[in-house]
Amino acid sequence: MPTRPGLKIGRILGIPIYLHASWVIIFCLITFSLAMQFTQLHPQWSSAQHWTLGILTSVLFFGSVVLHELAHSVVAQYYKIPVVSITLFIFGGIARIGREPSRAIEEFNIAIAGPLASGFLAGGFYVLTLLFPYSQMTGALATWLWQTNAALAAFNLLPGFPLDGGRIFRAVVWGATKNFAKATRVAAASGKLVAYGMILIGAYGVFNGKVQLLWLAFIGWFLLNAAQESVAQVAIRETLAGLSAADVMSHEVPAVEGHITLEEYGAEVLRTGRRCHLVLNDGRLVGMMNVHTLNAVPRNEWTHNSVQSAMIPREKILWTSPDEPLLRLLERLLSADVNQMPVVSGSGDGAPQIVGMVTRDSILRVMQTRSELGSLATGR
Repeated sequence: MPTRPGLKIGRILGIPIYLHASWVIIFCLITFSLAMQFTQLHPQWSSAQHWTLGILTSVLFFGSVVLHELAHSVVAQYYKIPVVSITLFIFGGIARIGREPSRAIEEFNIAIAGPLASGFLAGGFYVLTLLFPYSQMTGALATWLWQTNAALAAFNLLPGFPLDGGRIFRAVVWGATKNFAKATRVAAASGKLVAYGMILIGAYGVFNGKVQLLWLAFIGWFLLNAAQESVAQVAIRETLAGLSAADVMSHEVPAVEGHITLEEYGAEVLRTGRRCHLVLNDGRLVGMMNVHTLNAVPRNEWTHNSVQSAMIPREKILWTSPDEPLLRLLERLLSADVNQMPVVSGSGDGAPQIVGMVTRDSILRVMQTRSELGSLATGR
């Protein structure tokens, strides 16, 4: 699973679409394979036609993958689940949502939407094959795309978490047991079995001269890692259960004046070891400054720029409340790719007050401590 989104190529329904660097590899491989296939099956066409159709078919295939992920995303948005991005990478596509579904029926509907979309596309392209013979370019394109979309729908319905079929399986177990953690572990176990099966089939193919099956082994390896990651996420969910921002926040909120230079701010960070500060201007909060923002400015410009010129403006600061569940807060920190968040509470007159600061490190320390204490931490 890609850890970085990659190159942003557009936005559909408010969802940013990215191309991961690994996507270039699979796009070129598919295009080359299709061009060779069309050359072999349609020798009467020119070389330009073979390659043009190969490129166009690849583009439409990945467009089909985007539509598959958009189907997941639209249903997720219907349930008020934020969709962070859709990324195309070497194994296809992935829609990144801001949080897990809160009910089994939500999980089921989100998961089934992708295969249904691929099935719909397969049907549409199949209709084109009835209108255009395979000897024509449109017919050849439609034939490959209907078969590939049908295969994509069928493959995703395998009960291998985190494939769509695995998520459907988890939704069914979740609905039956009313236990999300147990359902995830069962689905992950199923996913591991499917992954090991793919790896074994791929290895068998390689040893028997069917090198094309090696790709199945790579997909199996990816699924195995994803299934293991899902179990780890459940462990995190259980570890942070019942905790809120107030339980881990630091009540000491360091601040600096906006007029000091970045050089002076760097010296303050080195002196105290504090990596994040609120920025004040005549006692009024105007922004937030941290080491990440400081390092975004070239070192030779630190002496000529003030903290206020480089800080995160107040209106762009992400806030949390003392009672926000810690798991949801961690998801927001990771989604926004920030390391800390001020904790804001309303005072008696309704004016917001900064009462603390939560950092990723403080959450990780709590997770580590609870994990070390084991059953004592959860009262079991």
